[in-house]
Amino acid sequence: MRIMHIANFYGPKSGGIRTTLHELGKGYQSKGHEFIYVVPGTAFYCEDTPSGKRVTLPSVVLPFSGGYRVIINTRQVKRLIITLAPDRLEISDRFTLTGIGKWAVTRNIPSVVFSHESLRGLISTYLPVKITKFVNWHNRRLASRFTHVVATTNFAAQEFRDIKISNLAQIPLGVDLKGFSPNLANVELKNSLLKGSQYLIVHCGRMSPEKKPQRSIQALKVLRDKGIDARLVYVGGGPMWKTLREEAKDLPVTFLGFIADRNKVAEILASADVSMAPGPIETFCLAALESLASGTPVIASSSSAVGEFLLIDTDQPVGLVADDNGNDFAAAVSKVLNWSKIRPNLANECHEQAENFPWSSTVSLMLTLHGDKDGFTKAKHRLRAA
Repeated sequence: MRIMHIANFYGPKSGGIRTTLHELGKGYQSKGHEFIYVVPGTAFYCEDTPSGKRVTLPSVVLPFSGGYRVIINTRQVKRLIITLAPDRLEISDRFTLTGIGKWAVTRNIPSVVFSHESLRGLISTYLPVKITKFVNWHNRRLASRFTHVVATTNFAAQEFRDIKISNLAQIPLGVDLKGFSPNLANVELKNSLLKGSQYLIVHCGRMSPEKKPQRSIQALKVLRDKGIDARLVYVGGGPMWKTLREEAKDLPVTFLGFIADRNKVAEILASADVSMAPGPIETFCLAALESLASGTPVIASSSSAVGEFLLIDTDQPVGLVADDNGNDFAAAVSKVLNWSKIRPNLANECHEQAENFPWSSTVSLMLTLHGDKDGFTKAKHRLRAA
């Protein structure tokens, strides 16, 4: 089977989308399938990668996004589809690329769109009013243009379930269980990051408004006022970089910026005492799952999807959720820091929970959705001009 995935917001410093494409590609190829992924860039070029064939198309920089690019010439995408004749299409962009799904229907190419964002959540972040009718209209329109809509969590799926979308599939993303491990904890690295403090808090993620990265600084202020000697380390960049640096003045906060070396990120996560995931509309949050795989408990927003995999309703949670304010996040961090005194196997418990989300499971579920298990049939392309 030849699978083509078209994604916007993919780049050298992107996180979840980039990881998802690379892991799907490696997984599909390991099962004997061909994978082509089409992403935005500065010019047209094609290259072979460990994840499959990567095709880069000319694109434009999205204003105020911190450098993210989007493909706006969909005619070029359609010509590429006609030329390469994929059997299945995958789309990662619920806004600018949905026309590709509608076009694919006329050519009998089964297609899947990933709903990586909560439209309800995005609107509530940037607009002062609810626009329920618009959200429902957009989601119905999105679902009508594709064979399947894929949501990764109950939180992500709910806005589709509320309007009874019948072609919804819930498939969680995965985590690299070898690349992220408690065994990577590095005492020397931890001490260098702590700079004399007692507890290391890490925030790994993009610094953009909808992710509320300032919440970690707010929590640190409260912790310090209560006499808890913690230092906060940010891994990542984004449009709020300067704002956060201003807010962190006179506080023990280190900004490491974007780290391309995944092994280095894994060491930092494994060496931390707590990992912060304050984004209130996260539909999955790979960084949180990578933290668990690294043996580090997670504090997340109570309104996001992250709590779904923290075992918060059990007697052995691997993290906590908090209301969206600095005081509640600080209280949750304080509780988790105390766990280390009574739960000597906490790191292993975190990793064991992450083991429920291997990329191999994601790949198998996606291939089943594509018809691999029940007898795959090739797409019947209708060869018309784009």
